[in-house]
Amino acid sequence: MNMVILAVVFFLPFVITTVLSVTLFKRYRRGYRSPLTGNLLRGAGESLRSEIDKTSEGVDTRLFLILFISFPAVLLLLALVRLNAIPQILQLLVPLVLYVSLIIWATRNLFLLLKHRSNLYLGLDAEIAVGQELNHLMLHGCRVYHDFPAEEFNIDHVVVGPGGVYAIETKGRSKPNKDRGNVDAKVFYDGESLRFPDWHETEPLNQAKRQAVWLHKWLSSAVGAEVKVTPVLALPGWFVERTKTGNVLVMNGKSPFFLAKTQGQPPLDGQLIQQIAHQLEQRCRDVEPVGARKKKR
Repeated sequence: MNMVILAVVFFLPFVITTVLSVTLFKRYRRGYRSPLTGNLLRGAGESLRSEIDKTSEGVDTRLFLILFISFPAVLLLLALVRLNAIPQILQLLVPLVLYVSLIIWATRNLFLLLKHRSNLYLGLDAEIAVGQELNHLMLHGCRVYHDFPAEEFNIDHVVVGPGGVYAIETKGRSKPNKDRGNVDAKVFYDGESLRFPDWHETEPLNQAKRQAVWLHKWLSSAVGAEVKVTPVLALPGWFVERTKTGNVLVMNGKSPFFLAKTQGQPPLDGQLIQQIAHQLEQRCRDVEPVGARKKKR
């Protein structure tokens, strides 16, 4: 009976606090509604923000699981010991195995989640940094859209202007910290691969090309005219040295004003720009204001 009372005393504050807080908040919210009636445009890293929130919820869930699993387990073991239901030799072995197993499970899961969240934060920082630089292009007659939702993937940034249409993939890559000066901050692009200080990559280039192809097909169908889309890969924080030209433009995101220039080609027709921008905005304006969200049934 003492064990039951102890458990009730332990859990009761959590239950009372949760129920009262939720009830008071619902009553408060009934008297107000959001002034915004339409959806918002997607911001840079919109998808990553959602994934970070889900990962953080997973971290919190595992921490609470450790708390709520370990406490009843201790009560159960104490009760069994008190009733002599466990042989004396097992009185130390059983709780030891239980706690070691719980610690190993929790450590592994938390480490993987924290590592995943750290990578997501790196990607979010990269997309925000590039997005802020690209926003300056709007002063040069360009339209800029972020986190464009495609089919089961998203394009980090889309730029439309007199210089053409660009599908921009952003990659956040940590720099090695080996005190090698510029060597640790430079990536070489030979037209086919990316050579970082300690590793090589080709998939980001292939991804940028695939996304540009998809956007080309979708926009051409949507506006009823051929729309050329140039793939771009942004590596914020890196110094990009190009040894050869390739099918993908590689930049570090700084001073992207060359995207607004025609590069010796005829400028994109103003009416076509309007049509393309309309199609892009229709697809990007899907973020429900947080204050206007209602509970889904």
